[in-house]
Amino acid sequence: MTRAELLEWCRVPVDALVGHAALRIPFRMVADSVEMGALMARELVEAIEAANAAGRPYRAIVPCGPAAWYEPWTQLVNARRVSLASLHVFHMDECLDWQGRLLPRNHPYNFRTFMEQRFYGGIAPALNVPEAQRHFLTPASMGRVAEAIAAAPIDLCLGGWGQDGHVAYNQARRNAYDALDVERLAASTIRVQDNNPDTILALAQRTFGAAYQLAPPMSVTLGMKECLSAAKVRLFSDTGAWKQTALRVALFSEPTAEYPMTLLQRHPDALLTATRDTARHPVAEHPGWELA
Repeated sequence: MTRAELLEWCRVPVDALVGHAALRIPFRMVADSVEMGALMARELVEAIEAANAAGRPYRAIVPCGPAAWYEPWTQLVNARRVSLASLHVFHMDECLDWQGRLLPRNHPYNFRTFMEQRFYGGIAPALNVPEAQRHFLTPASMGRVAEAIAAAPIDLCLGGWGQDGHVAYNQARRNAYDALDVERLAASTIRVQDNNPDTILALAQRTFGAAYQLAPPMSVTLGMKECLSAAKVRLFSDTGAWKQTALRVALFSEPTAEYPMTLLQRHPDALLTATRDTARHPVAEHPGWELA
């Protein structure tokens, strides 16, 4: 990826993105977080309903975020009386402290606490996912989760993407002594790792007023191998400026380890969805800027 190519992709007007002739992956745009959250919830609920009607389990990799979809998810499940008894949930990742340990229960980046409150917490008890089918990822559970994922096909990988296009916490590897190529990234599996400096800054800016000292420095994550093993991959973002360039690279660049989400181009059924604010780009909106 050259600087000239990046500028070319960023200069595409937002209204020209959907259906653009050079897209390498399907893309759809929604107006805002409300529309996106409703869409995420509805599509997952309908997929579970279809699996229930067919008498088969449904197995989904589920993210902690984007936040917009949890309320409509809860409302739809309860209103439609959708049984989640056959839903198997594989949580994407979890943040860790500097020694690779789980964060305190009430830490804002304790994903398990967040999901127990927002994803499971509002569901009627008679409808909820059985405890044994909630696969939370920790350093101690990595082997068990890997075995459970390998035991049967994953129907859906649902998620967002990071500022560097990371899926789950599959970041662009920034190690001067161990560069990561596309094939090694595609084969990556569940692991504990350091968070990149830019990931730490993104977390700090979002939650701690840019106090990077308070952001979690490590994480445990599903690998790209697990995420791409799903029959469908659906990524969503409503985060605006932090995700704008990663989206453009994913849509137009060849697969590159610098932006892991570009590997979705190899998947037979992947789709990216972004709000208009996330799909726009300031470079496209300032054609007079001299940046070449």
